[in-house]
Amino acid sequence: MVTAKTKINIIIGDPVEHSISPQLHNLAYQHHKLDKDFIYLACRVKKTQLKQAIAGAKALGINGITCTIPHKVNVIKYLDKIDKTAKQIGAVNTILNKNGKLIGYNTDWYGIEAPLKKRITLKDKTAAVLGAGGAARAVCYALAKNKIKITVFNRTLEKAKQLASDFKAEYKSINEKHLLKSYDIVINATPVGMYPNIKDSLLTPKDIAKDQIIFDIVYTPYETQLLKNAKKAEAKIIYGFEMLLYQAILQFKIYTNQTPDEDFLRTQLYKLLKIK
Repeated sequence: MVTAKTKINIIIGDPVEHSISPQLHNLAYQHHKLDKDFIYLACRVKKTQLKQAIAGAKALGINGITCTIPHKVNVIKYLDKIDKTAKQIGAVNTILNKNGKLIGYNTDWYGIEAPLKKRITLKDKTAAVLGAGGAARAVCYALAKNKIKITVFNRTLEKAKQLASDFKAEYKSINEKHLLKSYDIVINATPVGMYPNIKDSLLTPKDIAKDQIIFDIVYTPYETQLLKNAKKAEAKIIYGFEMLLYQAILQFKIYTNQTPDEDFLRTQLYKLLKIK
């Protein structure tokens, strides 16, 4: 039961109605008997309303603010502080109100690191990152943090060059995808293959090597065309669902100062996403 002492966490975005974050976090609060202490709500905030929304949240004493598209970058200028990780990534997806000061964090990188660490030793591995947008920055941070040699592949070479320079990586055109078989890990950090364009894939089975790791951060559909192609090539696959899970785990810790039950969150995400 919500009381006057209940801390409010919100997710802001445009659109935001599709987000499963409120259901997931509230279920976790119930599971950990924290539902008297925390509640999680969704609030649609347009780009033009962002400044007022952040000021309002601060004035109201909102505990945590999750930022999704299109606010992850623009929100930074309205915060009191951002941590080193968020600064290097250049995006914030998690804000904590600490004694009246809004501090920005980024948990997306952990959604990349944790699933990879469960499968292989990361040091001295090589990785190809497909894309050079905001998601690719979080991917590159996670890889660089673990001493992985990175090459950014992108359609626009200038964007690839900029991202690569920020993380001491190499860069190439996506037209050189015939080179991808030589990498230990390939991560799709683009929206290619996302619903409703579920037949799209940047790579065919011929572009993928047996036993290399193919990680697609797209989680709708659960098994993208890229991952289907990777299976045909007998590669090892990591679903985008994993990124969603682990970034939520770290975010839960930031908001509540407690570690959530990973198995419980995994089971609930399967149900919420209707994954069989």
